[in-house]
Amino acid sequence: MAKTAIMIANGCEEIEALTAVDLLRRAGIGIDMVSITAQKNVKGSHGICFETDLTIEEFDPDAYDGVILPGGMPGTKNLGESAKVTETVRSFREQGKLTAAICAAPTVFGACGILEGRKAACYPGLEDKLTGADVKYDDVVKDGSVITSRGMGTAIPFALALIAYFLGEDEAEAMAQKIVFSK
Repeated sequence: MAKTAIMIANGCEEIEALTAVDLLRRAGIGIDMVSITAQKNVKGSHGICFETDLTIEEFDPDAYDGVILPGGMPGTKNLGESAKVTETVRSFREQGKLTAAICAAPTVFGACGILEGRKAACYPGLEDKLTGADVKYDDVVKDGSVITSRGMGTAIPFALALIAYFLGEDEAEAMAQKIVFSK
């Protein structure tokens, strides 16, 4: 079974983080919420508090097939300032593992230098921070093992793209039908 880690920072966009966690778990894909601090309790950008599965000290990157970054502010800024997050992003990209981000978080990928020559999307107005990317304006952009998305309103298509990455398009479509999602 595939196993992913979603890096959770204080100030993250709650819907982007929890939609990915919920839908991947429904699909049977392992996903651990990893607080990028020493505390499991995280407060999102809209004051919603929740508890992660692990802290950054407990996180072992070798145990995962992919990493996901939710957006939100100042969550994205906090992700970009975490050496463990940026090291993981670079390492996973080098290994060809899934590297996925939504909203403002693809800018962390730009800062890490992993978007050179790749297609990517992000929250409107932040495109200049996708260093080296071929910027696209689709809801979800897939370029090999790099998946990016534009914002909270694209959280479900983003999560479905993650399911498709691991389990195939048929499973993603089946999940969309189960949750009564249509475009």
